[in-house]
Amino acid sequence: MTKKGDYIKGRGAQIQVQNRFHKEISVPLEECLNEEQQKPKTQYLKVFPKTIVNKVTSPDIGSAYSMNPYQGCEHGCIYCYARTTHEYWGYNAGLDFERVILLKENSAALLEQRITSKNWEVSPIMFSGNTDCYQPIEQKLGITRNILKVFQKYRHPVGIITKNALILRDLDILTDLAKDNLVKVSISLTGLDESLRQQLEPRTSTYAKRLHAVEILSSKGIPVNIMMAPIIPALNSDDIMNVAKATANAGALSLNYTMVRLNGQIAVVFKDWIEKNFPDRASKVIHQIESLHGGKLSDSRFGTRMKGEGKIANILKQQFNVARKLHFANRKMPDYNLNLFRRQRSCLHFYSD
Repeated sequence: MTKKGDYIKGRGAQIQVQNRFHKEISVPLEECLNEEQQKPKTQYLKVFPKTIVNKVTSPDIGSAYSMNPYQGCEHGCIYCYARTTHEYWGYNAGLDFERVILLKENSAALLEQRITSKNWEVSPIMFSGNTDCYQPIEQKLGITRNILKVFQKYRHPVGIITKNALILRDLDILTDLAKDNLVKVSISLTGLDESLRQQLEPRTSTYAKRLHAVEILSSKGIPVNIMMAPIIPALNSDDIMNVAKATANAGALSLNYTMVRLNGQIAVVFKDWIEKNFPDRASKVIHQIESLHGGKLSDSRFGTRMKGEGKIANILKQQFNVARKLHFANRKMPDYNLNLFRRQRSCLHFYSD
């Protein structure tokens, strides 16, 4: 375990890493910052994109479109595949990703503009798909809530994935959408070991709160899928059956998973983190991740990058198959209703609740 003074509490990444588009060489954070600077506060910067709905080309993703009201994520999940996207904005995949958050406050207006255009063909939009639409600052800004109001107004189907129990704030809108099969919610749950969560994804809702969210959403008729994402062998891979049982008891309708993949500079961030938090098994975890991806820490191939391959991947796949048979038999997520979309265009006003 790293020395207490060298660890930044409340953050996943413990270092800055080099942006692949920059020539500067990065150094460990503790070598260039004094003790006070090692407790960086989150910065929130407004950006003004011209579009918000993105076409999804990956066959690994179940939706044709996605949208992200935030760039960067304060949740600080150490494994997050989206960390490298921060490099396109001039930041890095380390601490920058979780302490420099870009706010797209015009997201709702951009969404309305897109789905009311003449060439828009109704199709479910995944919300978010990159960074969490219910990360902490959402409680203050309500960007996500305003976006949901657009989906509600036009009776347009939407999928949501989150690690934050803040989603319960919007039960009124979600319940209304669910009665017409216009919404599906995926709650990401990487395990039930709370001490691990505090290190793995430090600013997310507790596992207990997420289970409570699953129970409340399900009780309101809102279909909930569980994403155990990602599975990290030798770290949370022994919790599959526990998660399946607990979430099924809470009312979830389905269970899915992805395998960890450490693309780009995320590998540097993760290696530093695992060595500081789990020095006794760091080498084992890294080698088992490599075994999932043909000896590498990541895999960009469609079809295999999300599930991995090899002996360990097959064992974990079998465990999920058994978990589904035991706890999710005769359960199924409903299909989206694409027939209620109405394209009327009118001035959209947002009010604070």
